[in-house]
Amino acid sequence: MAVMDAFIHRLDPDMCVVTAATDGDRAGCLVGFASQCSIEPVRYVVWLSKANRTYRVARTASRLAVHLLTREQRGLAELFGGETGDRTDKFARARWREEAGGAVVLEDAAVWFVGTVVLRADGGDHVGFVLQPQVWGEREDTRGAKPLRLSDTTSISPGHPAD
Repeated sequence: MAVMDAFIHRLDPDMCVVTAATDGDRAGCLVGFASQCSIEPVRYVVWLSKANRTYRVARTASRLAVHLLTREQRGLAELFGGETGDRTDKFARARWREEAGGAVVLEDAAVWFVGTVVLRADGGDHVGFVLQPQVWGEREDTRGAKPLRLSDTTSISPGHPAD
């Protein structure tokens, strides 16, 4: 496993906040496992921990919203990564709106999209949600800002254990 550790520790992915909503229930979490997974059609995959409340809500959601943050938006990362929705209403402390069939979009995110879930793939302790983007937006005042990366968030204590 030491070889894989050497590989994985060199990665510094963009961090995103994924939100899910279904039957009046909202959830969201900070995610470091995500990427584009198809060019045509454009598809994006986000991996949610099975231990996370967001996963429990996302299991039955038809759409998820994915939000990229800038380094200056660390407060949102701390809220969605350092708190658990099992104890905290994160959405009471964030500006948000409903978009595209009830998906929850964080208004302060630098850029976002809402995607229809086209596939769920069990990857072990995480499940991949493959999304086909439907609607998207960007805050023009964040253009050119440096993205929030994993290395910017290592001091955030998770809201719950990973397993």
